Amino acid sequence: MRALRLHEWGVAPSLDRIPVPQPGPGQVLLRVDAAGLCHSDLHIMDADAGVLPYTLPFNLGHEVMGAVVAVGDDRDREWIGRSCGVHGVWSCGECRACAAGRDNYCVELNGPIGCGTGYDDGLADFILVPSTRHLVELDPAAGPEVAPMTDAGLTAYHAVVSQPVDLRGAIVVVVGIGGLGHLALQVLTLRLPSLVLAVDPRESARELALRLGAHHAVASVAEVDALAAELSGGSGADLVLDFVGAPDTMGGAPGLMAGGACLVVVGSAGGSLTVTKGGALPRGWRVEAPFWGPHHHLQDVLDLAVAGDLAAVVEQRRLDEVLEAYQDLREGRADGRLVVVP
Repeated sequence: MRALRLHEWGVAPSLDRIPVPQPGPGQVLLRVDAAGLCHSDLHIMDADAGVLPYTLPFNLGHEVMGAVVAVGDDRDREWIGRSCGVHGVWSCGECRACAAGRDNYCVELNGPIGCGTGYDDGLADFILVPSTRHLVELDPAAGPEVAPMTDAGLTAYHAVVSQPVDLRGAIVVVVGIGGLGHLALQVLTLRLPSLVLAVDPRESARELALRLGAHHAVASVAEVDALAAELSGGSGADLVLDFVGAPDTMGGAPGLMAGGACLVVVGSAGGSLTVTKGGALPRGWRVEAPFWGPHHHLQDVLDLAVAGDLAAVVEQRRLDEVLEAYQDLREGRADGRLVVVP
């Protein structure tokens, strides 16, 4: 089968021919129908040796949907033929985090995390999944545009719905209307905040934000700071979702936040916060850096996607074009999420 494999840190992966894996006890083999590309893949490719606790080589990609074609245990034979999305966090299922439904924070995952993050994943013709526990059944009619929901959709959904406060009537700022931000806006429309302010320097992204339900869209954090102050009577926003995570976006967040507000940092563009008691940060502030999302949230996300209530803007490529597709992603030439099909 074909597989995009990373052989050396800091060196581009290659599309290789390798044997089709055979499922052992508890494992299932999926035919890959679609796999999304993600900036996280670029971070993995570009990492220096020793930074990530992964053993080379392995197949890249972690946004996968496909159909079960073989199982390692007879008790799982009912899964054969089912269309599924793959939950990318291959948790132990037994630790205290998993027992609490927080399997994305499994305490046993101290090395490889899951598919494409240390273990072979879906930029291949087939993928071996360690257990049916990591699958979510899909409507067979679901198209390739659903694949990014297993990461981009799940991460955006988890960032929004995990908030302990009722977002009805809240003022929310969404920074970065890209692959995750445009999905978060759609989730927010289901939570009924009273005011959503979007921030993105690209005019096309601001236009998209307004179409997806944002009440205002501006080009910079400085602009949204002034707008949030004006529209809130000076108090600021209740929730700031930062899908960029750059020094300027994180540095400007304290000025946006009302007392008791939360900053949720999803993007990984090198920003940081100096945490002090008092000072520039508002009273009762919180900051979160969520990771992916739990299995039960993936079920919710895929249900929304199949129902048409959550949709990613996608651009399809063939597996034979995957190296060029990653270069387009790196250089910002992709319109929406890139999805690779066989």
